[in-house]
Amino acid sequence: MGFFSLLGVFLLFLCSLSMACDRCVHTSSAAYYSSASVLSVGACGYGPLALDFNGGYVGAANSSLFRQGIGCGGCFQIRCKNPRLCSSRGVKVVLTDNNSNKETGWVLSNKAFMAMSRPRMGLALKKLGIVDIEYKRIPCDYANRNLSVRVEESSQYPHYLAVKFLFQGGQTDIMGVDIAELESPNWTFMTRNHGAVWEANRVPSGPLQFRFVVTAGYDGKWIWAKQSVLPANWRPGSVYDSGVQIHDIAQEGCPQCDDSNWK
Repeated sequence: MGFFSLLGVFLLFLCSLSMACDRCVHTSSAAYYSSASVLSVGACGYGPLALDFNGGYVGAANSSLFRQGIGCGGCFQIRCKNPRLCSSRGVKVVLTDNNSNKETGWVLSNKAFMAMSRPRMGLALKKLGIVDIEYKRIPCDYANRNLSVRVEESSQYPHYLAVKFLFQGGQTDIMGVDIAELESPNWTFMTRNHGAVWEANRVPSGPLQFRFVVTAGYDGKWIWAKQSVLPANWRPGSVYDSGVQIHDIAQEGCPQCDDSNWK
């Protein structure tokens, strides 16, 4: 079987794992974090950066959405179902953690939880503690920001590289990552360490280029960052611009459903 045939089978397999009609409306319940510090130790591995994601409108979702880290960075629109207290628009959040609490499907930041309310009803909503919700996945939109690569502090130049990806646009999942020396045809695959963190134990020398396998349409596609993303002297703790952004929307093989914008 040729390379592209293998790639096609691989992409179909990965897409089948990632699709669960996320763009359709689902029902669940949500609580909130009483302390913002909990958000900086989430299972996605974003650390303190999570506190600034999406203006602080973030949350932890159950394992069916977290999907062993594949769901990290996904964007969702969530609204509570109490018509007296809740707005019809709800709030847009970024998934930054795994919710292991079996009592609710979501645990939101305090800011995101109160943002589901109608005007001047935030405190009343917060007093409920747990509320019934509707949610659906939506495309992430980071305006003029490109997909960025942050080198983790655990990296050991030049032999071990761990990275996480920030500001992933569109409505897709990153299913694979390769790196290569700039203009080299010899690619090295990275593996998911945990959450949004990918690693490579064999790191090419020189400036590095990246390519990604992402879910897109009913299949998948390569996203190429052909420029030098990491310089030859990359440093742990630094953030680098990939020069590309993802705008694709993965289409699940599910019945037609409400994928309109809630207002």
